[in-house]
Amino acid sequence: MAFGRSSRSRRPVEPVTLKILVAGGFGVGKTTLVGAVSEIRPLRTEERLSEAGRPVDDLDGVEAKTTTTVAMDFGRITLREDLVLYLFGTPGQDRFWFLWDELAQGALGAVVLADTRRLEDCFAAVDYFERRDIPFAVAVNCFEGADRFPTETVQAALDLDPQVPVLMCDARDRSSVRDVLVAVVEHAVARVDRLREPATT
Repeated sequence: MAFGRSSRSRRPVEPVTLKILVAGGFGVGKTTLVGAVSEIRPLRTEERLSEAGRPVDDLDGVEAKTTTTVAMDFGRITLREDLVLYLFGTPGQDRFWFLWDELAQGALGAVVLADTRRLEDCFAAVDYFERRDIPFAVAVNCFEGADRFPTETVQAALDLDPQVPVLMCDARDRSSVRDVLVAVVEHAVARVDRLREPATT
């Protein structure tokens, strides 16, 4: 019996898996972002804020926050049949930054989540990825009551390279977060392509 091409069962596609970090200041919405888009139950390492941490944890602007990420958040999203992203949310407080180097290993790129009410809180994340040459996009989490600014204004305030994408998003909304992740992947891939281009004389 002869088997034509049409009778063959389609081989499953082996997806490419990419690692993306989600960083930003304390209370900016990193855990919410990972949870909103993850197709699996996200791993969270949150602990209740304690009196012992009060002297070192800046709650200005996030006074209602009662928990904090102490290691990482983890989630997964399938962007296409052949492309899966693993999301690693970093802790936002200075005292947990020693974990960032471990989390950053093997990352294709990163999302820097920002809050226009406390824009300075994401400076450290921007500086971290710039120094380590990790492609990133800035996503402004549009909190209720926060002032809205054009992306150009945010880009200038953070002194970003013109090629760094800046997007407005709602960290609670799956489609909004997905758009941010697509932008990060596209930015990172375009950057790799530019580096591969032969130098012109």
